[in-house]
Amino acid sequence: MRIGLQVTNFTWPNNQASLGETFALIAQRAERAGLFSLWVMDHFFQIPGVGPASHEMLEGYSALAFAAAQTNRIKLGTMVTGVTYRHPGLLVKTATTLDVLSGGRAYFGIGAGWYEEEHRGLGVPFPPTAERFERLEETLQIAHQMWKGDEKPYQGKHYQLARPLNSPSSVQKPRPPILIGGAGERKTLHLVAQYGDACNFSLTRLSLDEAQHKLSVLREHCQAIGRPYTDIEKTIIKSIRLTRDGREQSWTPADAIAYFRELAAIGIDQAIVSLPNFADPEPFELFASEIIPEASQIEVAGREGAR
Repeated sequence: MRIGLQVTNFTWPNNQASLGETFALIAQRAERAGLFSLWVMDHFFQIPGVGPASHEMLEGYSALAFAAAQTNRIKLGTMVTGVTYRHPGLLVKTATTLDVLSGGRAYFGIGAGWYEEEHRGLGVPFPPTAERFERLEETLQIAHQMWKGDEKPYQGKHYQLARPLNSPSSVQKPRPPILIGGAGERKTLHLVAQYGDACNFSLTRLSLDEAQHKLSVLREHCQAIGRPYTDIEKTIIKSIRLTRDGREQSWTPADAIAYFRELAAIGIDQAIVSLPNFADPEPFELFASEIIPEASQIEVAGREGAR
């Protein structure tokens, strides 16, 4: 079982003046603790449920490039980029640059997008849902083509690229893993089966039983197109508050380990957590000393034969 960390909140007690210093420290602590991956939301405004829109929000790929310079091993990704934010050719170029400069540590996290307020606020077009999914599929096709080194023109309904050149190519082969966020059974999970290397579900919106059902649907989509279900890395994200003694209704290390065992039992390869107490060294100390050593021994159901 792999454990990742998502940073969702950049509004910290030590104020904006030391935001860069604090974020660097979080990335370094995560790596030293043995966490597998570090994720940031790719949003421009803070999202409902985390804080008001006016709270600090770093641009995703700039933040990951900064984190890459502060670390050496930890994987880096957006959870996830809305397809509406950037032209697909430029987005693939950006993700490739992160992969190259980090020495092959990038994930390519992408989804259909949903946060209309930030689009309207910054003047970014926000098409209807059906069109966003059309654009998502075209972007996934472009990503596969560019990471194959195929420069022939791409002609889609929404995007036309005369020469999708991508030089230098990514360090990871055949490409940085493509993680598609979302749990829609008809469209999103079909796109995961056809184009994705990883999927992500949020336990903010789903129960564990519902997540298990989504995995069954993904398996069916894979079977329908003849793709091994084990090709796809399954990830889940959940916000937890972690302390040594479980104070203030937080989780203890034992609670976290029990949760990771539950995830592994349904076939989750990587558990990604968000911590309200990011700026506190305590959770990172607990990951390093108690949680990661135990989690690394947890067997994931159905992983045999996975990539």
